[in-house]
Parts: sequence; C-alpha cells; structure tokens
Amino acid sequence: MAVSDNTETIAAVDRMNEALSRRDLDAYMAALTEDCVFETTFPAPDGVRYEGQDAVRGATAEFLQSSPQARFETEELLACGDRAVMRWTYHWVEADGTPGHVRGVDVLRIRDGRISEMLAYVKG
Repeated sequence: MAVSDNTETIAAVDRMNEALSRRDLDAYMAALTEDCVFETTFPAPDGVRYEGQDAVRGATAEFLQSSPQARFETEELLACGDRAVMRWTYHWVEADGTPGHVRGVDVLRIRDGRISEMLAYVKG
C-alpha cells in the first residue's frame, strides 16, 4: 500500500477519535459510513453488534450519556491500507469517585475516508 493510503486511514481514525473526545455525536457519526458496523466489548465474550447509522448512533449516545466523565486515551495507532489497529485505555470514574480503567484494542476498516467497521476487544 502507498504511504498516502496509510495517512488517509490514520486521518479517518483521528477524525473519529477527536469527535468522540469532544463528545460531538454528529461529528462522530459523520466519521462513519452509512452502513457502519460496531461490535462492543460487553457483555463478554462476544459483545453486541450494531449495524447501520441509526443503531450505532443509539449505542454511542447511550454510552456518552451513561459515562459523562469517561475518556479514551490512544496508546498506539497502526495502519495498513484500509485497515487500522488502535490500542487504547478507557478511563472512567465510579459513582463513589473511584477512578477505573481498562485497556483494549479496536480493529477498524476504512472506506472512502470514513470508518466502516469497528471491532472492539478488551484485556481481562
């Protein structure tokens, strides 16, 4: 793959991550294709599979609402053509103020500059 393919792939993932960090649901969804697929990490072992803009928007809105102090920190982002792997740490604060975190990986597919598939996995 040409270097520009990897640059475009990383740029697409960065757009998605920046929108999520801002908690901007419209910008987040604009970074995804109309037929996007998102597989969550919970419940184990397979998570839940959401297909299409409406389903993914609903799941993301619920996540943002239920986790107002949560944030993702990207540890590493690798790209090869239309595929990317992102290692991350998810940080949250429990109701009693106790901080928590979990580390994980997303396997992503990019099409036409937007995320078409996001498969999430966690350690533990």
